[in-house]
Amino acid sequence: MREKTLYGLGALAIALLTHNIWKMLVNLPDEAFQGAIFRIIFFHVPAAFTCFTCFLVSLIAGISYLKTRDLKWDALGVSTTEVGLAFGAANLLTGMIWARIIWGIWWTWDWRLTSMLICWLLYGGYLVLRRAIEEPTERARLSAVMSILSFSVVPFVFFSIKWFRTQHPQPVLYGDGKMDSGYRSMLYGNWVPILMVAFVLVAVRMMQERRQREVDALRRSAHAF
Repeated sequence: MREKTLYGLGALAIALLTHNIWKMLVNLPDEAFQGAIFRIIFFHVPAAFTCFTCFLVSLIAGISYLKTRDLKWDALGVSTTEVGLAFGAANLLTGMIWARIIWGIWWTWDWRLTSMLICWLLYGGYLVLRRAIEEPTERARLSAVMSILSFSVVPFVFFSIKWFRTQHPQPVLYGDGKMDSGYRSMLYGNWVPILMVAFVLVAVRMMQERRQREVDALRRSAHAF
């Protein structure tokens, strides 16, 4: 039943994304200065929001594990971190495509871009750390600590767009930035199915993690016997 619910949620998310893409291409006009490539913002920003949401959940899971020592929190932490990294990569890649067309370059060591890359690498280090530790409880403990430390960079990444006047465009959703109401509605409207996709991926990854723990427990029991 749970798997059927996830399939249904995933199908609904794909349907909403398809509908949104059709609206972006047919109903929304090109942006006056950037042209058609401006539409990439409807995936670039929601991908960043989804990435940070996943990292926030991973932080909560890490704190919860250290308090309870329940491995279900470790499973949630690694699942949300992996999915967050995937959406972080989507954010970086869509930004690079936009920069190549608007700026004429794929990358610049701008505060905003660099801080996002450092954040992504820190969470990538979380996964490397997990692979280096075989004992489950020790792996969960150190992963929780790593997750908590890594999240300290996330607020800096989020606000760097406002704090530093650099080559990166200024905020358009808060502060002095402005975005046309039609574009704004599409941006938030597209975040909903992207969040749904992230939820499905985390749920599937948690099921895999639970089954892996069951297999590991059986293996340890067999070796002990």
